Amino acid sequence: MSCQSDLSCRAGCGACCIAPSIASPLPGMPQGKPAGQPCVQLLPDMRCAVFGQPGRPAFCGGLRPSAEMCGDSREAALHWLTRLEILTAPAIVAA
Repeated sequence: MSCQSDLSCRAGCGACCIAPSIASPLPGMPQGKPAGQPCVQLLPDMRCAVFGQPGRPAFCGGLRPSAEMCGDSREAALHWLTRLEILTAPAIVAA
């Protein structure tokens, strides 16, 4: 089953610019972005300032709105993406 859809981003959401970590460099965040921290490129109206620009990380371009990911509210999207971040985080190995 494909998660691809024709949904558009929810106005005023920004969940995908907050919840996930981004391991690759992005404009203004050369070390990437930790999970739960808003991206420096997230505008006050919750839109991405580098959307469609060459400096935008491939990770961001790969995120596509879907009913599963976005749910029926911004809070649902934040919850779903935060849970996905936790489930896919690398295991920490004790030394």
